[in-house]
Amino acid sequence: MTKQGLLAGGAMLLALAGCASTAGAEESASSAGSRPATTREDRIANRDPYPSTYRAYPSVATVVTNVTIFDGEGGRIDGGQILMADGKIVAVGQTVEQPAGATVIDGTGKWVTPGIIDVHSHLGDYPSPGVDALSDGNEATDPATPEVWAEHSVWPQDPGFTRALANGGVTTLQILPGSANLTGGRSVTVKNVPGRTMQQMKFPGAPYGLKMACGENPKRVYGERNRAPSTRMGNIAVNRQMWMRAQEYDRRWDAWEENGRGNAPNREADMDTLREVLDGRIQIHNHCYRADEMAIVIDMAKEFGYTVSTFHHAVESYKIADLLRENEICSAMWSDWWGFKMESYDAINENIPLVHNAGACAIVHSDDPDGIQRLNQEAAKALADGRRMGIQIADEVAWTWLAINPARAIGVDEWTGSLKAGKMADVVLWNGNPLSVYTRPEKVWIDGALMFDANDPARRPVTDFELGQPGEGDVK
Repeated sequence: MTKQGLLAGGAMLLALAGCASTAGAEESASSAGSRPATTREDRIANRDPYPSTYRAYPSVATVVTNVTIFDGEGGRIDGGQILMADGKIVAVGQTVEQPAGATVIDGTGKWVTPGIIDVHSHLGDYPSPGVDALSDGNEATDPATPEVWAEHSVWPQDPGFTRALANGGVTTLQILPGSANLTGGRSVTVKNVPGRTMQQMKFPGAPYGLKMACGENPKRVYGERNRAPSTRMGNIAVNRQMWMRAQEYDRRWDAWEENGRGNAPNREADMDTLREVLDGRIQIHNHCYRADEMAIVIDMAKEFGYTVSTFHHAVESYKIADLLRENEICSAMWSDWWGFKMESYDAINENIPLVHNAGACAIVHSDDPDGIQRLNQEAAKALADGRRMGIQIADEVAWTWLAINPARAIGVDEWTGSLKAGKMADVVLWNGNPLSVYTRPEKVWIDGALMFDANDPARRPVTDFELGQPGEGDVK
């Protein structure tokens, strides 16, 4: 495509983003973050100071027919149909009613799935190109930095977003701080749409997570500086001291809210986040490889009364799958990435199917700007490895690793993660079996808006950064 063509496509997306921005401003005026505070606590500490201004792009009623459908919750329909309208899934079945004027797409020989959800991404915080000036994912100045928020580093022009959409069918992603610190900061969940600001991408209503880390990374980063922690026992000691402070902070605020006497306690940005965790409004997403460390973290969570949503990377989850099941903790895993440090050494390719087969929550994640473009293939590899050892998991069931399971892990399953009536129309039409290495997304809808079409150059989103700098002879 010529640069003029790219500029035209970029202008179209910018115009759409402008429409979304205007509507979003109207919506944000009535959002929780902008409404007048109604309680004493709200007047002191607004829990939503950076509200989402996301609004869906324009959509039309669309019916896709004659497709194989994986519904994201383990169901399958052969030769089925799906109807999207007003940004929502309206109906999925063998046949659906086609409204007058709807766009009808014949999907013979193709598959439809929910959009892929990646629970572990650093897009925007570690954008491309990977240079120091854009490296904003680790606030590696203290082992505990719960006060930082990943969203305050997200660069919407990261080309990784458009690659994940067009090559990987990724419609929703959780962006996390890095793992240099024991407590790295808040995560943010975004819709994978073009936006001029982070808030235009921010998933409305999605809860925050808190990134924590076990093992080698924190003890290496701070041990090399002759600071605590420098050992695994130091990791837990620093964590426990942090949670003790957080409990005391929570008690002070609880007491003030209950009796209302005197001045409110002084706010502390780090403790505000940890209090939200202790009160159940933020769940933990814990970078952790070894089974023994995951078990210790589970005990520490019980000691202080918070919830671990998901262990990330979790290459040894197969060793404690029963423990994870009993504690309702998900594992976000790679199919076969291992051996790059000691704590990742005892991995096996059958990790994901073994965790699934034990009745625990299994998720395929990326942690990588390239891996996010082929999560469907990563799931396929894990599925094949499980079958080779005798674990028979149906294709449509394996798709839960990319859809409803990650949606539940980040708290957005009420709105997305499966093709159920009333949910957001986050949908991918694949040009073949999505578990094949030869298959690519043909069309991707987000909230019913056609955001990518492999057959239409005008529906291939391009960020401003990708357009480059104007040169001699270019449009001025």
